[in-house]
Amino acid sequence: MKTQDFLSFAEFWPYYLSQHSKKGTRWLHFIGNTNLFFWLTLSALHLSWRLALFSIISSYAIAWIGHFFVERNVPATFRHPIWAGMGDMLMYYKMMRGQINSELEKFQDEIKTIAPKNS
Repeated sequence: MKTQDFLSFAEFWPYYLSQHSKKGTRWLHFIGNTNLFFWLTLSALHLSWRLALFSIISSYAIAWIGHFFVERNVPATFRHPIWAGMGDMLMYYKMMRGQINSELEKFQDEIKTIAPKNS
């Protein structure tokens, strides 16, 4: 499946999971999103657009370390920014609830058919 063929988030989700197949990548995203929430909260409390901007840049930097150095793929954000953001939040939620491994198992057959990882 080519990345531009996604018609819904439900179709995109297995692709998203395939791009986050390594535990290190998922944990860097979790840390990045926690960082995002922390700095966004501070930016709201201080009414600071600079802190808001910092929250976004620093969070992406943390998450992208996982793609470039752990997973060795291109972040889905580059091609599907809205769905990738939704995927980030869903993965964060599932990691907080201890459900990400069962989600990976649920979609393992679909994930295996998605190749190449950088498409």
